Amino acid sequence: MASNVNPTVRRRRLGQELRRLRELKGMTAEEVAERLLVSQSKISRLENGRRSISQRDVRDLCGVYEVEDHRIVDSLMQMAKDSRQQGWWHSFGDIPYSVYIGLETDAASLRVYDPQVVPGLLQTRAYAETLITGALPETTPTDIDKRVQVRVRRQERIVAPDNPLRLWTVLDESALRRVVGSRTVMREQLEHLVEQSQLPHVTVQVIPFDMGAHPGLNGQYAILEFPDAADSSVVYIEGVTSDLYLEKANDVQKYSVMYEHLRAQALNVEQSRQFIAKIARDYALRETA
Repeated sequence: MASNVNPTVRRRRLGQELRRLRELKGMTAEEVAERLLVSQSKISRLENGRRSISQRDVRDLCGVYEVEDHRIVDSLMQMAKDSRQQGWWHSFGDIPYSVYIGLETDAASLRVYDPQVVPGLLQTRAYAETLITGALPETTPTDIDKRVQVRVRRQERIVAPDNPLRLWTVLDESALRRVVGSRTVMREQLEHLVEQSQLPHVTVQVIPFDMGAHPGLNGQYAILEFPDAADSSVVYIEGVTSDLYLEKANDVQKYSVMYEHLRAQALNVEQSRQFIAKIARDYALRETA
């Protein structure tokens, strides 16, 4: 990018402002769509930040909402212009989860629960490459390499000298036991996980098998929170063909409460670190067996 503007976040903020103006006018999305001769789904996509917003869209909407303050219109037009810039991830071509990357890039904190694998931000290159190859068997070597490069680039947020991402990860034991690639790859991955867990802004906890049933059995999810109060928190749920983004306060609250239960049921930080280190040593012994 030519500047520090995050286009994904700009789209979200602009969409929220456009929704606010519509609600102040007392209009429904359907009524606005009828006035502009567009589909209601387009208005919804503009407001939820999932679609690029042109300056023409902003101009037309401000006209419908009868916004007379030119400073507001100019500010929204500039946001629309910024939202069409490209983030660093666009240099890698078409990335299926580019919306998530944009949110993660601007997030202040991230809470992740994963029952199956080590989260991408904490993966070694060898683990990531083997995992992507196995999960996407029809993907070409070129695309696999591109995905690995993007994953490694995302990890820069963890080691950034200024304002690093605050990461809290809860893992199921199965993520540690599943042999991705080889025992050597797993040993190196778990050693890396222990090392990263010692960073002051990274917390790793494990839910062992003997904990039994727990709130995370429904599957993986992540909660992103942002430094600007104007940006609402987002729950991200990864899918096979499409991803789900939940932004309603009630939805975020439910997932946040569930995450608190997961943290409470997991081993504490030091116990988790020792647990992971022990499994890494087991892999090391089996390497030479």
